[in-house]
Amino acid sequence: MSKTAEKKGELIVVSGFSGVGKGTIIGRAMQARDNFAFSVSATTRAPREGEEHGVQYFFLTREDFEQKIAAGEFLEYAEYSGNYYGTLRSYVDDLISTGKNVVLDVDYRGAFAIDANDARARLIFIIPPSAEALYARLTGRGTETEESIIKRINQAITEADQAEKYNCILVNDDLDRAVEDFLAIVDDPALDRQFYEKNLALIQPIKSGLKQILEDLRGPQEGELE
Repeated sequence: MSKTAEKKGELIVVSGFSGVGKGTIIGRAMQARDNFAFSVSATTRAPREGEEHGVQYFFLTREDFEQKIAAGEFLEYAEYSGNYYGTLRSYVDDLISTGKNVVLDVDYRGAFAIDANDARARLIFIIPPSAEALYARLTGRGTETEESIIKRINQAITEADQAEKYNCILVNDDLDRAVEDFLAIVDDPALDRQFYEKNLALIQPIKSGLKQILEDLRGPQEGELE
């Protein structure tokens, strides 16, 4: 039986390098269709001013969160800076049962946890057309320090090794086309493999290019000749 059998909506898990535009693609897709829903996470952190339970997050006590962990109620969860964050299985199930395509934007660790816990999950990894394109996007923001750019590139190099484990690889070269491709993929699970095979060969050149950019940014290391 396929992952998409016997269900009304799709469970779409999206990952990608920082700066690749995955949030923009998801946002455009949700504007284009009324059958998309972005998953609301649960957290143990305190609500910030203006935040509402069930809107930005489901705000839980640490005790409640850990009880739900023990009961297997999360598709994935992690702890950051002393607070838990996670995706409630019941919330996703309710949305899918109404015909909604539920989209989660998570890193590869969260994606693989979801995939292990829910056979319906379809994993899409979004990549840039090249390492240079990703670097241009990161620097073009005008908000990143060189230190933060180096950190993001290092993370992208690590993530590049995980991309081949996804069901589908989508290139964001032209935003409009990437949104069209994303919508087509959601509509037709058979396209997962087609896009995967088409774009898999780009991963290693991107990784090599990112390593070269990293070397250029760091410059000669101590003990090396300029």
